[in-house]
Amino acid sequence: MSIEAVSQYFENYGAIAIFVIVLLEYMNLPGFPAGVIMPLAGIWAANGKLSFLFTMVISVSAGLVGSWILYFLGRMGGNVFLKAYVKKFPKQQAAIDRNFEMIREKGCAGIFLSKLIPMVRTLISIPAGVLKFDFLKYTLSSALGICVWNFVFVGAGYLFGDQVFQFLGQM
Repeated sequence: MSIEAVSQYFENYGAIAIFVIVLLEYMNLPGFPAGVIMPLAGIWAANGKLSFLFTMVISVSAGLVGSWILYFLGRMGGNVFLKAYVKKFPKQQAAIDRNFEMIREKGCAGIFLSKLIPMVRTLISIPAGVLKFDFLKYTLSSALGICVWNFVFVGAGYLFGDQVFQFLGQM
């Protein structure tokens, strides 16, 4: 999928497209990375298609729902789901092990910080669920981290608009 295709989805489906694409990204499914999706949403907001605040609400909501889905898969499926996930994505075993340790050692702060680290930010949800980390604490920690992450990327698109778009198009 190209940047133009994502832009076309935004144009055709508006906020729904932003929500769905960000949701899939936070579920760690193949697609566009946040470094592409979020700035495009910011550019869209800068061009008056949506307000910046609404774009943030949509992207944070989508990120939180995606994180909840992985959290509950981990919580309900426990180690069975985790074993199947690692079997499908064996290179992520080390990252998942680090996530378990981060949650055990740092708790809420570990989840918050994990939401600011590429790849780790989506994977932290599974171990948090497997460990049955308190859902309210998980949600608050995740929401804060997601908000910071999304603010940086959506804000970059909003502030630097076409320059970011041209840079991404060269990648």
